[in-house]
Amino acid sequence: MSAQQASAGGTVAGTSAAETSTAASEFAIETRGMTRAFGGINAVENLDLAIPKGTIYGFLGPNGCGKSTSIRMLTGLLSPTSGDIRVLGETLPGAEEKLRRRIGYMTQKFSLYDNLSVRENLEFVAQIYGLNRRQTKARLAELLSLYDLAGREKQMAGSMSGGQKQRLALAAATLHHPELLFLDEPTSAVDPENRREFWERLFDLCAQGTTILVSTHYMDEAERCHGLAILERGIKRADGSPQQLMAAMGARVIEVSGEDLRKLKQSLISDANVLSAAQIGSRLRVLVQSSIADPLAWLSPRVAGRALTEVRPSLEDVFVTCTGGRAQLAPPNGSQATIVETQDAR
Repeated sequence: MSAQQASAGGTVAGTSAAETSTAASEFAIETRGMTRAFGGINAVENLDLAIPKGTIYGFLGPNGCGKSTSIRMLTGLLSPTSGDIRVLGETLPGAEEKLRRRIGYMTQKFSLYDNLSVRENLEFVAQIYGLNRRQTKARLAELLSLYDLAGREKQMAGSMSGGQKQRLALAAATLHHPELLFLDEPTSAVDPENRREFWERLFDLCAQGTTILVSTHYMDEAERCHGLAILERGIKRADGSPQQLMAAMGARVIEVSGEDLRKLKQSLISDANVLSAAQIGSRLRVLVQSSIADPLAWLSPRVAGRALTEVRPSLEDVFVTCTGGRAQLAPPNGSQATIVETQDAR
């Protein structure tokens, strides 16, 4: 099985032990049926993952969908209620101490000390990971330059801007050269320019061999990932590369231009063949079930002469079609994406 196939769907049943061992070496993270319940309610339910080494993999979903809970289980901070977890070849729970120096974790909330300076925070983290004075001095000089923190060594972390705190947190999370880096919504409090620069740093790390798991609710960030899982209420709704997911989407996208789009929207969404209709400026973006062979011809008599254009799907369109209880068609032949069918609860 290729790494690309693995990121999109899982394993092949009936493989030999030798084949399984070989395949396992390709993956930084593997889970089978990973579940965590709180008070009898599943925050994460039967989550299967196979994340290849040296890739950036994303969790995409709204708040409360299980992204942070999943990361906490994968870092060993939270035990699963049931299911199997292997991280860098080690089984969790049970290998937390072995993995501590091999993984990095940047939490959603800034977790360094506001009342310590930039240098003091980094020196503290270096002590945690057992770096000696010579190693600490060399690594801090490298990180301060790399993350544009040179000249701010004495600045208190609590007085830094959101983008500066983000860079400091990433420097701390990567200080010990982790093989695997977990980032929990790392850009939720920074501006678009800092977000873009942050992602350039992530691709630099990935090019050096670091595997990265990042959670986000930004569609543009999710599209940057090599592979991603769309989560809803703790359940994986789709899994694959952004390109695979867009190709496997069970809908065609039509944009309608004209007047009185609000009234038209209400008329269209009452039809079971319309998965969604959303206004974007002076256009209405309509998702039509792919079972409609010619969506332009099908829509034409329903839009009272307004202009119609078929456009390429976006990741946001994928998210809309596979969440919220919307019916989802099977992926087309040859697609390596996995999309879970949900009940139509329009």
